[in-house]
Amino acid sequence: MYEDNHLIAINKRPGDIVQGDKTGDPPLSEVVKAYLKEKYRKPGNVYLGVAHRLDRPTSGIVVFAKTSKALPRLNKIFAEKSAKKVYWAIVKKRPDPESGTLTHWLRRNPKQNKSYAFQKEVSDSKKAILEYRLIKQLNSYFMLEIDLKTGRHHQIRSQLAAIGSSIKGDLKYGFDRSNKDGSIHLHARSLSFIHPVKKETLTLVAPPPEDTIWNACCKI
Repeated sequence: MYEDNHLIAINKRPGDIVQGDKTGDPPLSEVVKAYLKEKYRKPGNVYLGVAHRLDRPTSGIVVFAKTSKALPRLNKIFAEKSAKKVYWAIVKKRPDPESGTLTHWLRRNPKQNKSYAFQKEVSDSKKAILEYRLIKQLNSYFMLEIDLKTGRHHQIRSQLAAIGSSIKGDLKYGFDRSNKDGSIHLHARSLSFIHPVKKETLTLVAPPPEDTIWNACCKI
């Protein structure tokens, strides 16, 4: 999607993992390293820094640092929540109201790799805030645009599930059946932040994956 001397941005496919995990599947970070090594014919190791991640079944924008100068600055941008993140989600149940702010306290269960949403603060929980609005209606599904205010584990998935609007394909958070390819219909649509080196605003917008429902939602 974007590349300069300091950053490279990828439109991640659902199913790709950003960084290596216990599955042993090749992560996106290694794929990008191989791409850079070949493109620039680098003889040695390629530097690539991971500053943020997307869940494996989710698609959309992932930004990597190509230099050791850019990585700590990019880490700071994400740690301080100064990057504006917008997601698209497709759900089966229309949220009521059609737009609003969700505030929950999320508690992560590492064994289940799942976060639970509570209305009030509980032990080991973190505050989670997002804004949503309905932007498209199909016969059986509704498309939401989500402005993420905090960056918690499985935040969008657990908060939408908490209001009864589980994301299409997300069995873990209450949807009634999985997608055939193991994806969920959650897409990191846009990301806007101040470039860590150039100090200019960088705005990235990623098209969603090609499938019948995404295509129907994106028709003007």
